[in-house]
Amino acid sequence: MHIEVLKSKIHRVKVTEANLNYMGSITIDEDLMDAAGLIENEKVLVVNVNNGERLDTYVIRGERGSGIISLNGAAARKAQIDDILLIMSFASMDFEEAKKFRPRIIFPDASTNKLI
Repeated sequence: MHIEVLKSKIHRVKVTEANLNYMGSITIDEDLMDAAGLIENEKVLVVNVNNGERLDTYVIRGERGSGIISLNGAAARKAQIDDILLIMSFASMDFEEAKKFRPRIIFPDASTNKLI
């Protein structure tokens, strides 16, 4: 049996851009992607702490060290600049493997989106 478990989480980052006229996705600073174990085009669940909105999208690599968190395309309607987000990815794995698996969870500085 396979189950889905939390693989990666970026806990409480601030939206820096909302670009309605861009192909849909979320742009994430490459430093945050590396720390959380996310790769470009990976599916993520984005939760807006400020308004409760939730959406599935995919990751686009943002400039390393920029702190960028940009909701793009239709996703831009789900948040405003300075809203706080949780960004999560999940993995499917064998039940026994899942019992031992530990997700990568990072807690960047919510005012700068930089790693602490």
